[in-house]
Amino acid sequence: MIILIKLAGFLFLFILFLYLILLPALGYKAEIGDSDAELQKINDDPKKFQISIGLALIHNVIVITLTIMLFIVFGPPYNIILGIVWTIFRIGEGLILSYNDKNYGSLLNISRKYSDTSGAEKSSLSDLARTITKTKSSRFDFAMIFWSIGTLAFSIMLVTYGVVPPLIGWLGIVASIFVGFADGIKFVKPNAIDSKVFKVLFSIGGLVAILFEVLIGGWLLFFSIITP
Repeated sequence: MIILIKLAGFLFLFILFLYLILLPALGYKAEIGDSDAELQKINDDPKKFQISIGLALIHNVIVITLTIMLFIVFGPPYNIILGIVWTIFRIGEGLILSYNDKNYGSLLNISRKYSDTSGAEKSSLSDLARTITKTKSSRFDFAMIFWSIGTLAFSIMLVTYGVVPPLIGWLGIVASIFVGFADGIKFVKPNAIDSKVFKVLFSIGGLVAILFEVLIGGWLLFFSIITP
């Protein structure tokens, strides 16, 4: 079991490395603004785009794998109900992100055609790309709502049963509330993202979520936990 715990800690940290460092370095964005600029960027370096999609899909598979591992380690021994909740929602998150990135990968073929066409056909391809990027952003927000529910259930378990220092569990609870609230607003009312209040909520939620996953990953990897 200790090997499974340490592996779970490593995966927490590896997921952060992929999503915060490696994927951005390859130009991957969870949410896309200008679809035409995105098509041009993809066409300039299609290999980099393919690698980023492959790594994004690996990230999503790891999310699902990590969720199952956490259920095995913490679910039945502590709270099976909370374990089922975080398993359902975090696996749901991974599946949504996987489907999203698979569709996003179709921009590769569109970008090739886009650079070789003009007029009405070019406009049609641009509209199609805009639909894909807009849908990607909406689905990402929905996936983050799933993340917040799953993380809230997991964090409540951490705090309730004292398996890690209380600060870590409470950070998870705070992060899940902020992220869930911000992405819920963003999903329902996209125009709200321009308000200062939303930007503050989103920034706080993101920073606390990163801190939570760094601490829980580091604790599981390098320190022991209290067993039931």
